[in-house]
Amino acid sequence: LVSGFSENLETSSFNEGYSQLFGHDNLMVIQDGKSVHISLDERTGAGFVSQDLYLHGLFSASIKLPEDYTAGVVVAFYMSNGDMFEKNHDEIDFEFLGNIRAKNWRIQTNIYGNGSTNVGGEERYGLWFDPTEDFHTYTILWTDSHIIFYVDNVPIREIKRTQAMSEDFPSKPMSLYGTIWDGSSWATNGGKYKVNYKYAPYVAKFSDFVLHGCGVDPIELSPKCDIVLDSASIPTRISPDQRRKMERFRNKYLQYSYCYDRTRYNVPQSECVIDPKEANRLRGFDPMTFGGVPRHQNKRHHQRQSRREDTSAK
Repeated sequence: LVSGFSENLETSSFNEGYSQLFGHDNLMVIQDGKSVHISLDERTGAGFVSQDLYLHGLFSASIKLPEDYTAGVVVAFYMSNGDMFEKNHDEIDFEFLGNIRAKNWRIQTNIYGNGSTNVGGEERYGLWFDPTEDFHTYTILWTDSHIIFYVDNVPIREIKRTQAMSEDFPSKPMSLYGTIWDGSSWATNGGKYKVNYKYAPYVAKFSDFVLHGCGVDPIELSPKCDIVLDSASIPTRISPDQRRKMERFRNKYLQYSYCYDRTRYNVPQSECVIDPKEANRLRGFDPMTFGGVPRHQNKRHHQRQSRREDTSAK
């Protein structure tokens, strides 16, 4: 059962909700189907996909990430319809980005609607725990009006649909995916550090699957809901206590947000809610990206910044 939401949200086994997507024997179902291990080695990564399409719902998994040197390794738990809508797909992502030894994993969340990958939608964060030591729960809540990302029942990001977003808000049926793959070209310090297969296989472990959503007919793409998505089954808003937790998390662990990126946008996107505390923290973290500081005015800071890992999105 998913703690913090509703005791009615039961977990399902891997075989009940998912099928292997790729990876051959790099995907292993264990514990009577309750868990799955996916691995990356020199031959291939691995992945799985939900057996059903969904339009809105609450989706989660408990995940334990690979340990030790993991630079270039990307583990993802996400929703997408890219196989059906190649030019105007929707996507809601948790991406876990590996790192060099003694540096922590980072989380990236992405939201794309109607193929709007050129607009952005990325945020990156640190974590208050080591995700390689134990399982932690990562949850996506998706309704027709908002999207919320949770880590262990702590909301870390909320996106409310605005009129200006139009179809850029994910609105078409999607499948759930879990994957592990080689992201050497970009995942760690903009591609400076690559996957080192001396440390392979890299194994990501998934369990406690929740697929509480509105199922969709794969041919007609019409909903065939047998559940009611309301406050009795899933949260419809962030409570005051959870909002305080989200603010504390973001003010301490947010490392990049497209909403504050002055090098990409002169004016924030319509869905962005600008928090002065977040803006000030990110401006101090990287004045050039988040403060619009000209390079010649910030040479000394840039020299200091280049000596430590660059955690801004590329």
